Amino acid sequence: MAHAASFDPVRRAAAALLAAVTDEGRTLETALETVKSFQPLEGRDRAFARAIASAALRHLGRIDAVLARFMQRPLQQGAETPRAILRIGAAQILALNAAPHAAVSTAVDLANSARTAKPFARLINAVLRKVAGEGRDLFAALPAGANLPDWLFNRWRAAYGDAQAEAIAQILSQEPPLDLRAKPGADLPSEARPGPFGAGRLAPGADLTSLPGFAAGDWWVQDAAASLPALLLGDVEARSVLDLCAAPGGKTMQLAAAGARVTAVDCDEARLARLRANLERTKLNAEVVSADVLAWTPKASADAVLLDAPCTATGTLRRRPDVAWLRRPSDIEALALRQKQLLARAASFLKPGGVLVYAVCSLEPEEGEGVASPPPEGLIAHPITTEEVPNALLTPQGWLRTTPSDYGGEGGVDGFFAARFIKA
Repeated sequence: MAHAASFDPVRRAAAALLAAVTDEGRTLETALETVKSFQPLEGRDRAFARAIASAALRHLGRIDAVLARFMQRPLQQGAETPRAILRIGAAQILALNAAPHAAVSTAVDLANSARTAKPFARLINAVLRKVAGEGRDLFAALPAGANLPDWLFNRWRAAYGDAQAEAIAQILSQEPPLDLRAKPGADLPSEARPGPFGAGRLAPGADLTSLPGFAAGDWWVQDAAASLPALLLGDVEARSVLDLCAAPGGKTMQLAAAGARVTAVDCDEARLARLRANLERTKLNAEVVSADVLAWTPKASADAVLLDAPCTATGTLRRRPDVAWLRRPSDIEALALRQKQLLARAASFLKPGGVLVYAVCSLEPEEGEGVASPPPEGLIAHPITTEEVPNALLTPQGWLRTTPSDYGGEGGVDGFFAARFIKA
C-alpha cells in the first residue's frame, strides 16, 4: 500500500492482518509477528487493529454473506486488498457496532491510499453504505453456523447433532473470557471471578500484565478445560512426568506446580521460548527439551506421560478464529495418523503401571475417539470417573469430551478430548 495523508494506520494494519490469514495462509499469531504495517502500532491502536481482524475472522462467513447481497459479482483473484478492506469495514459495522459513517469513510480513505485498491474505492463506498443501511438486519438473521466453513459445520452437525453444533457456533461468535490458574498458596487477582474447574475468569480483553500477581508469577493463563488432562494423571507429587508436545507450557506449569518432576518436550523453538519465559516468570522448574517426540528417547522411563498432541485445534476457535479458515478436510486424516504414531511412541516412554493421558484440543472424532480406540499395544484403558469430572463431560467409554458450548452461560470452554491409559 502506498502512503497517503488520510489513511488510518489502524485499519490499514487490520486489513493486512486479515489478508495475511485469508489470502496468504498465515496464522493470525504469525501475522501479528510479521505484518509490517502492524509492527509500529502501540497500545490501544495495536489492540484495536487486532480486535478488528479477529472480529472479521470470527464472523467471516456471515460478513461475506452480507457483502454478497450487495455485490453483483465477487471480487476476482488479485483483488485481495480491496476484499480485505471491505471485510474489515463490514466487520466494524456488523460485529463491532462502530459508527457506520466512520467505518465507511475510513475504508474509502484506505482504498484510495492503496494502489491495488484505489480502482475499487467507489465500489467499496457503495457496498459499505448498503451494509450500514440494510446489512445489520441481514447479519442478525443468519444463523451462527453460517460463520463457519460449510465442511466444518456439517462435520459438527453429524458428530454432535444440529442443536449442539449451532450452540457451539453461537459461543464461537463471542469473544471469549480469559482464564487464570494460580500456583498453590498464591492468590488470583480480585478482578477474576470463579470459573469452571477452579479457574479464575476475567472479562475479554483484560490487561493481564497490570494485574496483581502477574510480575510475581503467581498465576498463568490457561483455559479452564485445558487444565483437565493434567489433572487426570492423579497425584503427581515427586513423580517423573513427561509433558510431550508441551509448548507454550500451560500444562507444564500446572504439573510443576503440583510437585512433579517434569520434562517438557517440543520441537517448535519459538513456542519453547514462550514456555521458558513462562517458567521463569512463575518461578517453576521443569527440564525443557527441544526435540521431535518421534525421534527422541528419554533417559529413563517415566511414572506418567501427558501427550497433548498436535491437532486441527478446532476446539480452540473461541480464541483462534483463524483456524477455521486455515484448515482443510484432508488435515484431519493426516493429523490422526501422526497422533497414533505419537501415542504409540509415548507409550514406550512409560514405566509398567504408569499412567498416560492422551489429549487433543480438537472437536473432530477422528482425532479423539478414533485415535484412542483401539489403544496401542501394551496400554489398557483406564476410564475417567464422575468423581474426577462432571458426568456430562464423559463419553460412554469413560473418555473426556468438552465442547465450546459447555458452560455456555459462563462464556464456554475450549473443546478437548482426553483418554487415559495404564501400561500393562
